[in-house]
Amino acid sequence: MDDVLLEKLGILADAAKYDASCASSGAKGRKGGAGGLGSTTGAGICHAYTPDGRCVSLLKILLTNYCLFDCAYCINRRSSNVRRARFSVDEVVALTIGFYKRNCIEGLFLSSGIIRSPDYTMEQMMLVAKTLRQEHGFAGYIHLKTIPEASPWLIEQVGLWADRLSINLELPSDQSLGQLAPEKDGASIRAMMGQVNERITEAKEERRRFSPAGQSTQMIVGADAATDQSVLQTSNTLYQRYGLRRVYYSAFSPIPEASTVLPAKSPPLQRENRLYQADWLLRYYGFTVDEIAEGGENGMLDLGVDPKLAWALKNRHRFPADVNRADRELLLRVPGLGARAVDKIIEARRHTGLRLEDLQRLSTGVKRARPFIITVDHHPNGLIDRLDLRQRLVAPPQQLSLF
Repeated sequence: MDDVLLEKLGILADAAKYDASCASSGAKGRKGGAGGLGSTTGAGICHAYTPDGRCVSLLKILLTNYCLFDCAYCINRRSSNVRRARFSVDEVVALTIGFYKRNCIEGLFLSSGIIRSPDYTMEQMMLVAKTLRQEHGFAGYIHLKTIPEASPWLIEQVGLWADRLSINLELPSDQSLGQLAPEKDGASIRAMMGQVNERITEAKEERRRFSPAGQSTQMIVGADAATDQSVLQTSNTLYQRYGLRRVYYSAFSPIPEASTVLPAKSPPLQRENRLYQADWLLRYYGFTVDEIAEGGENGMLDLGVDPKLAWALKNRHRFPADVNRADRELLLRVPGLGARAVDKIIEARRHTGLRLEDLQRLSTGVKRARPFIITVDHHPNGLIDRLDLRQRLVAPPQQLSLF
């Protein structure tokens, strides 16, 4: 790799860390044929890491960090004083193939700033994926960030070559978008999500290929005054209306080198983590947005405990739950019991009355669940009503040794 390309890679890989990534989960299994390269598995891949230690599994880069837009929260905005670089289509293709052959990656995550025009930028990204697929037989995972202002025809083409498309909603409300990114339009973003969802649905019905791993989006949290409740309500609407696979939450932190003047509203990474946990409850545990919000105050999640435990502590009258009798909905709300553990419990109790030791074989979270459950040989008695129950369940923070 020559020095110029290496320098570009350093700039554009670092610039991409603000794009919430994904794993290849959801893509159908696929292997490169004779003379082809790569493979995709539904289980995802975990081989590459960002400088801050997060596993990204993909070659995650921007096509360029030049941008026509001047979004206040973005380090790559037009007015930002950052080093700029741009890859050509052939350079991205060569990097992807090169890293794959060295067994460093199994796929590509490609985003970009907007250069010349949305159509030109989208066409360049489409050509990367098309070249990898057609000229190199690359069967690995490809995730492309799409540009809402690009023409519908280009989005149609992009969906033919990518495994997943994502369209950034950017912020939870149109009002915030108008204030912080006035050159972007919330209605156009949602219209593009709708178009992509229609094409994905049609492709499934017609058994043809179009973004087989679905679509996702990203929201910046902490750059505006939106509460966690309103963020989750927006996510819930997106899941129901546009069939999104994931909403990725990206914590906003003021970036001095970008001359950002927006303040951070709360500890950003803690808030991001709690939103991901709450989002999981929304999608897989049957919680409503209002139920999740009950666990916090004034529409904000409790940063001290996970949202499920926060809800349980404020709804102690719903517990203890008898694991041999309670319905699935209530068992899913027991802290420490995951969805798979609950399904195993419901199956096992058809054959015998479950004891505490039986639960310990079915779930690793029984210690946390004990105050909230009844089994044949266990009753929490007054434990559920103890004033110090929260302290008993949450380990105090400890200073790790520096030596």
